[in-house]
Amino acid sequence: MSDIKKWDVEDNEFWESTGKKIANRNLWISIPCLLCGFAVWLYWGIITVQMINLGFPFAQGELFTLAAIAGLTGATLRIPSSFFIRIAGGRNTIFLTTSLLIFPAAGTGFLLQDPNTPLWQFQIMALLSGFGGGNFASSMSNISFFFPKRVQGYSLGMNAGLGNFGVTTMQILVPLVMTFGVLGGPMILETTSGTLIGKIPAGTETFIQNAGYVWVVILVPLVIAAWFGMNNIVADHVTPNYGTTATAFAKILGMLAIGFVTAVGGLWLMLPEGAGGSGLNLSKWIVLPIVVAATVVGLWLIPGSIRESLTQQYKIFNNKHTWAMTVIYTMTFGSFIGYAAAFGLAIKVIFGFQHVMVDGVMTHNMANPDGPSALMFAWTGPFIGALIRPIGGMISDKIGGAKVTQLVSVVMIACALGVAYFMKQAYGSATPQDYFVPFLVLFLVLFAATGIGNGSTFRTIAVVFDKQQAGPVLGWTPAIAAYGAFIIPKVFGEQIKATTPEYALYGFAAFYMLCIVINWWFYLRKGAYVKNP
Repeated sequence: MSDIKKWDVEDNEFWESTGKKIANRNLWISIPCLLCGFAVWLYWGIITVQMINLGFPFAQGELFTLAAIAGLTGATLRIPSSFFIRIAGGRNTIFLTTSLLIFPAAGTGFLLQDPNTPLWQFQIMALLSGFGGGNFASSMSNISFFFPKRVQGYSLGMNAGLGNFGVTTMQILVPLVMTFGVLGGPMILETTSGTLIGKIPAGTETFIQNAGYVWVVILVPLVIAAWFGMNNIVADHVTPNYGTTATAFAKILGMLAIGFVTAVGGLWLMLPEGAGGSGLNLSKWIVLPIVVAATVVGLWLIPGSIRESLTQQYKIFNNKHTWAMTVIYTMTFGSFIGYAAAFGLAIKVIFGFQHVMVDGVMTHNMANPDGPSALMFAWTGPFIGALIRPIGGMISDKIGGAKVTQLVSVVMIACALGVAYFMKQAYGSATPQDYFVPFLVLFLVLFAATGIGNGSTFRTIAVVFDKQQAGPVLGWTPAIAAYGAFIIPKVFGEQIKATTPEYALYGFAAFYMLCIVINWWFYLRKGAYVKNP
């Protein structure tokens, strides 16, 4: 597809005659590419459950680090990805970043064929899976330029919502494809596993390597579609000059490399020595701001046209609404993506084991034969959260984004506290399955609230920011929010180790209360900066 030089979708005549068709074509190629990005980024939440079922020789805490590593890397890569479109063009960006997903997918499939593969090799694949997390920022920024403001809630909600279906698609597809052979031999389940349609008993053959290989098969035709079906908009307000295609690719790869370096540095500071870290065990609350700042500064230090473009785009940091929306967006998307990463493994650890007193000590390592299969239920929350997101955008287009955000914030607080209560009861019980139904129902409502709120925040960003800033902001806010995919699994892992998993939800509920105050102050109070955008 040729580059587009004239692009003015706010002109209704241009939109109806030319723009709408082009925009929709780019949107419907963007969505499955983004879907695969989410799938590859977050498949560790399902793979690690099956690794436990197959008896891979890793502790539960070590397996939680795989999801956390992918979460941190994916979030960090969103920072450079926020600025790709103005620097390198939309088609160039989506084609290359989607192509990069093939490497971790193929590598993960290869490594999973051997249960004796050392942990550090899985950690490298988790690190590379971060490509999928970074893709969200560039994808959202790209789509924001294709559609007029009056339908931004819908278009961005569709891209993000259906793109987020990658989580659900992965959670349904991966357990299914592990039931039959494609490449490599089978392994034997040591404990009960499951798929969407039922439990699979211990002693059954399974093909865990398909969890990686299946995405290679899907990605190849998508990469071809992105190259031949998408466009670079080279108008001044989008991508004024990306140079040659090779130059654009070099810019993207160089900026991603900076994100990888800072992410690896942050992981090294935080992880214990036994998991490949420094052993310093620095707090995530100290390291994450350092990683973000180092990435932002490192990108700006790139000389030439990249620095010139970033100097313009970094003006979003002088806008107070950037920071307000970053916090609010973290509440919605950060919660969604973090819970999606941790949900399956949390079900396995809390409900898949009996919690009994042995010699006066509470133990949590006796398999629960009556526990629910994590792989049967892990998909349900992300499915609801993603499905409902475009609806949140459309409702917000009618009644205002800030009002919808405020309502869902209250629901999120109530659900988080309810989930915390039933987690506490389950983790102290020899029959934790007795508390699973209320736990699941409240968690599903919580997922739904994050989806609706995510759609409403897109609407607010589209209204508050002008066209030049909206694209970078729609990249930056998901970049910071995506650290939820690191923080939430890590917090769950820490609190489960401390035998107090409910504390994680108490902390999240307190954060949601802070977001209610910020949203009210900026957008709902009398004399708000922008009234109910």
